[in-house]
Amino acid sequence: MTTKTKFDSYCVNGFAQGCGLCVQGKKLVLFVTGKCSRACEYCSLSDKRKNKDVVWANERLCSNVKEVIEEARASKACGAGITGGDPLIVFQRTIKFVKILKKTFGRACHIHIYLPTNLVTEDKLRKLKEAGIDEVRFHPRLDEDFCKSVEKIRLATKFWPRKDIGIEVPAFPAKKKEIFDFIVQVSGFIGFVNLNELEISDTNFKHITKKYEINEDTYTIKGSKEAGVWILKQIEKAKIDLKVHFCSARTKNLFQYKNRLKLRGIMPFGFKTKEGSVRYLCIYLNNPNKKEVSLMVSKFKGNCFFDKNKKRIILSEKISPLALKLGYKVERVEELPTYDAIELERETI
Repeated sequence: MTTKTKFDSYCVNGFAQGCGLCVQGKKLVLFVTGKCSRACEYCSLSDKRKNKDVVWANERLCSNVKEVIEEARASKACGAGITGGDPLIVFQRTIKFVKILKKTFGRACHIHIYLPTNLVTEDKLRKLKEAGIDEVRFHPRLDEDFCKSVEKIRLATKFWPRKDIGIEVPAFPAKKKEIFDFIVQVSGFIGFVNLNELEISDTNFKHITKKYEINEDTYTIKGSKEAGVWILKQIEKAKIDLKVHFCSARTKNLFQYKNRLKLRGIMPFGFKTKEGSVRYLCIYLNNPNKKEVSLMVSKFKGNCFFDKNKKRIILSEKISPLALKLGYKVERVEELPTYDAIELERETI
């Protein structure tokens, strides 16, 4: 039966283990490169990632493995989703990250990977499995040779059980029948399907808006959700033994992302909101030196914390009246508890 989930998504027969962890915010999003073996017009990667050979762990641009591990710990991740670009373009880098994540966090650290089918080979799949990939998700292009894609996906059955092999594609309104037909072709050797609501971004806006209308929310495509639900119902009618999940844009933004924010640690004396943002009372310093910081910390008797990155003293609520009495400018700041700590609001109290 097609069911609407509490995560504002739809499914038939449940969804894959990796998805279950994602919607709870428990997965590190490990972007291993922006380079890709394809040039999909609908790709929604931002300019700072698209076609650039960079590594991001969630919102943190990383230059080494140590920083990736730091971000995984800070976000209290129970696993990782490896994505790109195409992770196979930087194959040795991908293998290295998988092995280190498994070594650091143990076998229970669940790692899934997204793979365009272009560069897939039996040898690469074997090495990914040996490194510790728990779940593989293929992204076939619907305008390429179907038979070639089918055979490449079939290779995964040599290394993973059927339940850990899946495909993931955007829910194109004009291609819903084509998507369903492809699912039927590969249904014998995959265990799940993920259908993503089609979204627009700065990089795909011109292409997408030539073909589709935009919903009132201004970032999703009209008919994509309906196409996804239609495919789910066809799977149900055909009694195909697959877990099929339609992941809406709201699922990603209101659950996957916000739940990840809620899990992430914050600095001392902060207050976490229901939305996942964090509020601090702060005194911002221009060019602080050790002596100045030490003096302020002593004045506030341990009821403060020096945030070196943003050059500020974070105060406890109870000490803020003293700070005001001493003539300091105290500001209430609301920001995201991500590595980049994007500021949402700031006011002087």
